[in-house]
Amino acid sequence: MDHFLYRDGVLHAEDVAIPEIAAAVGTPFYVYSTATLERHYRLFEEALSPLPHLVCFAVKSNGNVAVLKTLARLGAGMDVVSGGEYLRAKAAGVPGERIVFSGVGKTRAEMRQALEGGIRQFNVESEPELLALSEVASALGAVAPIAIRVNPDVDAKTHEKIATGKKENKFGIPIARAREVYAEAARLPGINIVGIDVHIGSQLTDLEPFELAYTKVAELTRALRADGHTITRLDLGGGLGIPYERSNSAPPLPVEYGALIKRTVGDLGCEVEIEPGRLISGNAGLLVASVIYLKHGEGRDFLILDAAMNDLVRPSMYGAHHDIVPVIEPAPGLEPQPCDIVGPVCETGDTFAKARPLPPLEPDDLVAFRSAGAYGAVMASEYNTRPLVPEVLVHGDQFAVIRARPSFDEIIKRDSIPEWL
Repeated sequence: MDHFLYRDGVLHAEDVAIPEIAAAVGTPFYVYSTATLERHYRLFEEALSPLPHLVCFAVKSNGNVAVLKTLARLGAGMDVVSGGEYLRAKAAGVPGERIVFSGVGKTRAEMRQALEGGIRQFNVESEPELLALSEVASALGAVAPIAIRVNPDVDAKTHEKIATGKKENKFGIPIARAREVYAEAARLPGINIVGIDVHIGSQLTDLEPFELAYTKVAELTRALRADGHTITRLDLGGGLGIPYERSNSAPPLPVEYGALIKRTVGDLGCEVEIEPGRLISGNAGLLVASVIYLKHGEGRDFLILDAAMNDLVRPSMYGAHHDIVPVIEPAPGLEPQPCDIVGPVCETGDTFAKARPLPPLEPDDLVAFRSAGAYGAVMASEYNTRPLVPEVLVHGDQFAVIRARPSFDEIIKRDSIPEWL
């Protein structure tokens, strides 16, 4: 469910008409719904109750500080994968004890930053990282709480570029070697083992891979405890999918996911951490664009928008689908016509959809890309010297720009001319 609905034939974000925002901000822009963010976060809270738990929002899915603060006020933790994301979480008011640091390439500087600023745990992904963290923590006279990320070799049945739990993926330590690596961690100074971490991929639409992975984690928990390790937390990752195509069957609900967690690991007495991103922020956002031209080609029509692959790269990068709808609801009886929906970037890959049926549209008409709140603005670039797309947050009948569109002067002045030119 989201809070983007037609009222009197006009698409609204909560109680704000999309054309009102477009008139104030210009297109393209992202708009997020506070009510949807809050609702989706609470669904996970309810799904895990009464287990001791922490819902850590995956900052990589949407890193805007206003979005993070919206969730932090509800008690959310944060899952970060870089020093920059760590600083975003802190800027949103999230205390270190609610921040989990994941990622395969943590630098010593990032480790130091988190140890000095406060951290709930590091999810360690390799033995070289474990040794580096031990050295950094020891030099600071600190102790680093850790969970070791295990790779369970489970096929998440998702897109190959967002699968993370198979043995050929770069993430984690093979689960077959976990006891050996935990024994190594227990011998190292500056390291405190607190749990186990697993994350098998993103946009999962089937619970079976989760069940396979979590069953393996439960077995490992018992084995590690038998080895003498204190395992008090299980970080079960994120990855639950959203319905990008509304005509398709809906993915599992958070309540079903929560029941699976309780069934597989609920008897272990561990605090459960999860790291949802897409399911919280995905359907909480739209990308709104204007029509520039309708171009009649050889055997096909092209709808050319002012949004491009630099604003929303998922279709080019993953072949991802986003429902695209007119902001002004079409009159009854208008026959949709297939067209290729494209942007103005000089790449054939700057294509959002092919042969997508849409009602007749004219230049300056507005369209909205649904389910664009996750992995949209965070992956945007300034390719073709196109300014980063602005972001807007709606709260009831109010809206605010939470990241402004930079001017061309601001973009160009970032470049420096060397003395010899």
